[in-house]
Amino acid sequence: MDTNQYLEVFIDESNEHLQSCSESLLVLEQNPDNIEIVNDIFRNAHTLKGMSATMGFEDIADLTHKMENVLDAIRNHKIQVTAELLDVVFESVDHLEEMVSDISNGGDGKKDVTQTVEKLKRLESGESIENIETVVAAALSETVTEVAESKLIFDDFEQTVLEQSMEQGFSAYEINISLREDCLLKAARVYMVFEILEKLGEVIKSTPTVEKLEEEKFDTDFSVAFVTKENQDDLKQKLMKVSEVDVVNVQPVQLKKMEMPSDVVEKKVEEVAAVETPKPTPTKATPTKTEAPKTVKNNNSSKTIRVNIERLDILMNLFEELVIDRGRLQSISMELNHNELNDTVERMTRVSGDLQNIILNMRMVPVETVFNRFPKMVRQLSRDLKKKINLEIIGAETELDRTVIDEIGDPLVHLIRNALDHGIESPEERLAAGKPETGSVELRAYHSGNHVFIEIEDDGAGIDRERVLQKAISKGVVTEEASHSMTDNQINELILASGFSTAEVISDVSGRGVGLDVVKSTIESLGGSISIESEHGKGSLFSIQLPLTLSIISVMLVEIEKEVYAVPLSSIIETSIIKRSDILNAHNQKVIDFRGKVVPLVFLDEIFEVPREDHEDDGFLSVVLVRKGDRIAGLVVDSFIGQQEIVLKSLGNYLTNVFAISGATILGNGQVALIVDCNALIK
Repeated sequence: MDTNQYLEVFIDESNEHLQSCSESLLVLEQNPDNIEIVNDIFRNAHTLKGMSATMGFEDIADLTHKMENVLDAIRNHKIQVTAELLDVVFESVDHLEEMVSDISNGGDGKKDVTQTVEKLKRLESGESIENIETVVAAALSETVTEVAESKLIFDDFEQTVLEQSMEQGFSAYEINISLREDCLLKAARVYMVFEILEKLGEVIKSTPTVEKLEEEKFDTDFSVAFVTKENQDDLKQKLMKVSEVDVVNVQPVQLKKMEMPSDVVEKKVEEVAAVETPKPTPTKATPTKTEAPKTVKNNNSSKTIRVNIERLDILMNLFEELVIDRGRLQSISMELNHNELNDTVERMTRVSGDLQNIILNMRMVPVETVFNRFPKMVRQLSRDLKKKINLEIIGAETELDRTVIDEIGDPLVHLIRNALDHGIESPEERLAAGKPETGSVELRAYHSGNHVFIEIEDDGAGIDRERVLQKAISKGVVTEEASHSMTDNQINELILASGFSTAEVISDVSGRGVGLDVVKSTIESLGGSISIESEHGKGSLFSIQLPLTLSIISVMLVEIEKEVYAVPLSSIIETSIIKRSDILNAHNQKVIDFRGKVVPLVFLDEIFEVPREDHEDDGFLSVVLVRKGDRIAGLVVDSFIGQQEIVLKSLGNYLTNVFAISGATILGNGQVALIVDCNALIK
């Protein structure tokens, strides 16, 4: 069976099942007596086992089968849920994730998991993990196959073929297979068994017959006579990986000595070799070569197709040109004031607007896909570090462009690991400092303007300013003279320097400096930035600003003299006309009272050095109120033009790091408008 066409479906669904297992295991740790949670994990593991066996990934199927046995023992109250047991199950899930990742990268999904399998066997047997001798004995006893009475009767021809095969170095086995009593798709399981056997040798006979097997005219047991060069144990192990196979007994075929002319024997063997081994043909319950495996969760999966992201980039570029032409057409329509043209342009605007939303949403992925890995990681690290840590995730539904999502995972892993190791103190230290013994790490994401902010905040020890300075001076990162004039934030950001660390001992979970230079360079390569706020003894806040990388955004067009600027609508709270007499001064900053809150004013003509002509002052100002997080500012402009959809274009390599400008756009009349970066102005 050609399974390559199902590979992407297998990878996606495997990741879903493993993620579900991880989430359920975390819940189970808090509710160890809840059997429903165990059932959920078991169902995910069982489905994954069946999928991987069908796809031929035997290592995944074998490890999942062992994990499934432990879960089955839990739900049958044979063993109890403990932290040590969950450690082993989490370890199994980690290995499975690595195997699936290897497959997605073009590998074969193989991995040496002998130690983990041995631990699972110990748990299943009810023994403690340390009790190695007893477990090994139990493991050996499990491999002993019971010799059952033969269920196959051979005629003269079949017996002769078996004898001749054994003389040529093949092994002849009688394989007795029992399916689980609750097996629903018996024909499908038989088909999968025959698929494995077909790759390993030749089936000589089956009981019941092939026709009865494919019509499911049997109870739960069937037997086959099989010729192969595989050894007995390997053959059994591979067949046990088929989902819902309960028992497999493999024993050598016992034949009575027969006399038959050698030329007849050779002719019969040649005839058998020339004929393909019969196997059950797929029925409605059996997966076929042109049919996707029946492992999808719902009917929506059958309506999903995968598109190369490069094609989406091309589609986006073409649509950007369409948006520019749409704006031009709207301008022409307004100038001509032709009714039919106006109606046509209006309809085209509505349709293209819907199309625009679809194209943009196709590229957007919630940060949840990255955040999901962290609860399990925090649990394991807190156990390794012997700390009590609570992770809270806020805003996981916030969406980012797929290209940014793919790159942001590793930097976040670095930051969270360092927050746990260097930030959060031990329970004893926290109690001595008057803090709760359980530390808190908060991971949050939110939109602000045409950016997404991801923040990691902990209530740990914070950054020791003096210690960082001493280390930076000794490493030659800064001079002692320069250090005297540095602000707290500048000192904090020294830990982002290459090779900088305040850790005394470098370990796999090291000080804040290890890897943080990589974090900074990765974020900057995505067009983002990272800032650090910290108070010694209170905690730290790492804030990452990332571009949405959306090429089309909604803006408010404003005018300053004859220049047009675009302010992203996502940053705007509202627009307002204020009297000049309402402007106040506070700490050499012009401010206004906005609904009881003091809001600073930013005069864009001064920021962008727009040449001014003398105008009569009417005593009023046009203000655009914008927000970044909980901070608000008022942008003072000459007038409001109106709302519009625009295409965000880069300023190019020659105009880099222009303050408070995030890009440019071409308007419908051909004029270029600069896009204001509100976050930079507020910061």
